[in-house]
Amino acid sequence: MQFLRPGGWVTTLDRSAQQWDAPIGWARLQWVVYVGMNNYGFARQAAEGARRWFENNLDVYRTTGRLLEKYNVEEIGGPTGGGEYAVQNGFGWTNGVPLRFLKELEAEPASAGRT
Repeated sequence: MQFLRPGGWVTTLDRSAQQWDAPIGWARLQWVVYVGMNNYGFARQAAEGARRWFENNLDVYRTTGRLLEKYNVEEIGGPTGGGEYAVQNGFGWTNGVPLRFLKELEAEPASAGRT
């Protein structure tokens, strides 16, 4: 669980200023981790990560009025960047993953809740 942070799963534990490294998280990778954890019996942890990612997205949206391509998962609503270009407004996966997480979390049994 060392990859799970306050705002979702960090992509790597490396810190470099590159867009794939900490503290950055990406929507499509959040989905891959979520599905993988559910497939291997870690439903509670998967739901917790999904909840954290969704809340991070919602916080940024409330502040900026937009969804982003990548997020700072270590500081909810915190600055994000790194890589070869400026942070872009949301892509298909950025818009779709929080919506799917919302649907998944609404369907989740109450007993699976937070860890």
